[in-house]
Amino acid sequence: MADLMRTIDGLVDRVANRLIWRFAAKPRDVKTGVPLVSFTFDDVPDSALHNGAAILERHGVRGTFYIAGGLAGRVEPGRTLISSEGCSELAARGHEIGCHTFSHSKMRRLGAGLARDLDGNADYLRRSGVDRAATNFAFPYNAAWPLARRELGRRYRTCRAAGESINRTAVDPLMLKAVEIRQPEADARMLTGWIDDVVTRPGWLVFFTHDIAARPTPFGCTPETFEYLVQYAVDKGCAVLPVEQVLDRLGW
Repeated sequence: MADLMRTIDGLVDRVANRLIWRFAAKPRDVKTGVPLVSFTFDDVPDSALHNGAAILERHGVRGTFYIAGGLAGRVEPGRTLISSEGCSELAARGHEIGCHTFSHSKMRRLGAGLARDLDGNADYLRRSGVDRAATNFAFPYNAAWPLARRELGRRYRTCRAAGESINRTAVDPLMLKAVEIRQPEADARMLTGWIDDVVTRPGWLVFFTHDIAARPTPFGCTPETFEYLVQYAVDKGCAVLPVEQVLDRLGW
């Protein structure tokens, strides 16, 4: 029964996402002659700070880190979540801090409590020493919900899901598409094909991942693979920027 419920839950998420992508009310086009790439992190494990951020900085670029304050300092199998001090350190080092809800709950489960949850995350980030309020959001579990769009649109410039696609035309800012960097490691290294694609026909490629560790969870990769992807994007002439800076560049 538990497996059946998980299957139904995942199906509801997929249907909701596809309906939103199909019926976006105010789509935008990505008008750029330069390939744009953003590296983003969800949750965020402390290895994304210690390894992921450091790798980006070595190549002179920065990323976007979507924080869920309710996960702060939590120890889980294979990873420890970032502390409040880690959040402020990321911001001080020039990375963008985004919102990933406070409770790390799916939108449809938050219901009428969505605004309260988002206020709680904003308060957590302020208390952590992050001076600038989050202006971009990523859906926990990449699960959007139509009834949440008004509140999210009131607060954020963009919301990021998954979608395994490059953002080019008819892009819904509240439903940005992204490509996941995850296990197996061989597949993660093959994601250079997406970079080749965006170089050939410029648009905005958003990557997302979680931990950057020697022994990654199924939802992360090793430091060597992450550096390989960052280096490849830089060498190919991509503008590697946090989400906020891409939006400013596009004039959205």
